[in-house]
Amino acid sequence: MKLKSFTAALLLAAPPLGTLAAEPDTVWLSSLDLSPIVQGWGQAQADKAVTGKPLSIGGKRFEHGIGTHAFSLIRLRLNGGSERFSALVGVDDAAGKDQARITFKVRGGGKTLFDSGPMKLGDAPRPVNVDVKGITMLLLSAETGEDISFAHADWADAKVLVTGARPAIVGPPHEDAVILTPKPPRTPRINGARIFGVRPGHPFLFTIPATGDRPMRFAADDLPRGLSVDAQTGQIQGRIEKPGTYVVTLRAANALGKAERPLKIVCGNTLALTPHMGWNSWYVWESRVSDPIMRAAADAMVSSGMRDHGYQYVNIDDCWAVKPGAKDSVLGGEPRDARGMVNANKRFPDMQALTDYIHSKGLKAGIYTSPGPTTCAGYVGAYQHEELDARRFAEWGYDFLKYDWCSYGRIAPHPDLASLQKPYRLMGDILRHQDRDIVLNLCQYGMGEVWKWGKQVGGNSWRTAGDLGGSFKGIPAALFRDGFDVYARHELHKYGGPGGWNDPDYLLLGYLSNWQGGTAPTPLTPNEQYTHVSLWCLVAAPLIFSGDITRLDDFTLSLLTNDEVIDVDQDPLGRPGRRVAIHGDLEVWARDMEDGSKAVGLFNRGEDESTVIARWADLGIRGKRVVRDLWRQQDLGTYAGAFQARLPRHGVVLVRLSPARPHILAAPKFADSE
Repeated sequence: MKLKSFTAALLLAAPPLGTLAAEPDTVWLSSLDLSPIVQGWGQAQADKAVTGKPLSIGGKRFEHGIGTHAFSLIRLRLNGGSERFSALVGVDDAAGKDQARITFKVRGGGKTLFDSGPMKLGDAPRPVNVDVKGITMLLLSAETGEDISFAHADWADAKVLVTGARPAIVGPPHEDAVILTPKPPRTPRINGARIFGVRPGHPFLFTIPATGDRPMRFAADDLPRGLSVDAQTGQIQGRIEKPGTYVVTLRAANALGKAERPLKIVCGNTLALTPHMGWNSWYVWESRVSDPIMRAAADAMVSSGMRDHGYQYVNIDDCWAVKPGAKDSVLGGEPRDARGMVNANKRFPDMQALTDYIHSKGLKAGIYTSPGPTTCAGYVGAYQHEELDARRFAEWGYDFLKYDWCSYGRIAPHPDLASLQKPYRLMGDILRHQDRDIVLNLCQYGMGEVWKWGKQVGGNSWRTAGDLGGSFKGIPAALFRDGFDVYARHELHKYGGPGGWNDPDYLLLGYLSNWQGGTAPTPLTPNEQYTHVSLWCLVAAPLIFSGDITRLDDFTLSLLTNDEVIDVDQDPLGRPGRRVAIHGDLEVWARDMEDGSKAVGLFNRGEDESTVIARWADLGIRGKRVVRDLWRQQDLGTYAGAFQARLPRHGVVLVRLSPARPHILAAPKFADSE
């Protein structure tokens, strides 16, 4: 009995089960599912560098860790009980070249918990050791400049000490695709550009972009001599022989009403007086492009209504020409005819018939080549045949040329500025002497600060950075790096304008190529898609959609066809916007408009909901302003001094600020005196 009593006493004195401190478990990040990791190139690797080689930093090898390619972002959800995160970070020794400067950051709970500062190849690994108690989401980022080459970033020995549930690497939070753009009215409304450039004596084609119920009748008052309008299609065609500026009144009418709008036609030496709008085949069809695909795209641009909002160009990208050495008889063959003129491969049996079809829809046709011997995908390029190829494109009836650097790097492997300019200057001069207007897009990824000289060599637009969709999963990171950061860092607003535009690449919305032979919905969240289109319009970028135009869902179509948003991009003043304020992840961008108003974008680049403030002092304005939400197409009220909005992760509010008209009181009425 005494023994039992003693034992009972011990049991009563012992702490309840579960109250003893548990020894924390070590969870290696490389043991988790890495598929949600976002990075600029390739796939994140477990216990290996991004190249697949052993993890090695500063000559030291590691057994555990994650190899990524900057920019990269790891969202680590801590499911309770996580105590400490640790790692050793640095540039992987297999990067190959001392080109990258990578900064590793750890953020959580709204704070930066670790910042490595810039690291380069050969630097010793830097230790990370942070307390994560109470934090639910940890963000591990490897950031680099606009050139992501050789940015091989390692999180060696990355682990979490856990006393509860295991953490998980997750994707961005779910967002509903909410359509903000109202449907256009059933009455006629004329949209799109209000200024249009053409060269004297060249074919003119402009379709009046108008929404509203069909059938619709069109007219144009005061057309210059040589032009006429088709009353049923709204297509204005012909040639203007005499240079000058002509102000035309466009008209549209249906059973419900009428609309009119001025159009300024400038007949001179400058094309692309507003940024180009259209569609390009690359990011959905890549090497599978064909004549039927291009015809279907033209049909879809009409049936979807995109043409009625100002979209014009239907552009073939790479892979239409003959591929030297191809075993596939459809792609192979003689690259040129007896005259030296370039041939299309058998997927394009009659190029002139194709452009005739596109033109019959009131649209324009675009084509692609490289100044090098071959294109990026290995098809024949224009090198040493530039004059013949330009003549061929004009003969076929093309209106737009994308000229992609690609294999010209073999001709000029270490180009100085003159070498960077040479092939574009040559083609720009040749195109000016063709008998039709061909808009020239310089695609050379921002080399040599092309924005400073692109227009001088004949370019109507120039790529400012690498491919936005070079990595499918990396599109969200590229949007912020190649869109926001490149533009702001180089103050690109100083260089774009009528006749020559900064081009940060295409609109990557809807269904895109997943680079594995199929398609998938864009990896951009709905908020990021609103941000994408808003920024492109603020900076006066070409609006070239490159998703599957034949599979447009209502949300994607609403992003592409908001006329008040498009009006920002197509504003006749042609003055690109710029960043006017930045506070951490919060930014304000603004653009001057022809009517004296300002288009303003409030952006939240952070991972948490935040309030963004647009202050009049930053915008250079005073007094009361009427604030109009452009995506919702509704006035928000009159504000003085500032306007603010609460924005979700990666969200935007795009507004237009107009001077408030003073309220004029009616004269007082007095009773008649007797």
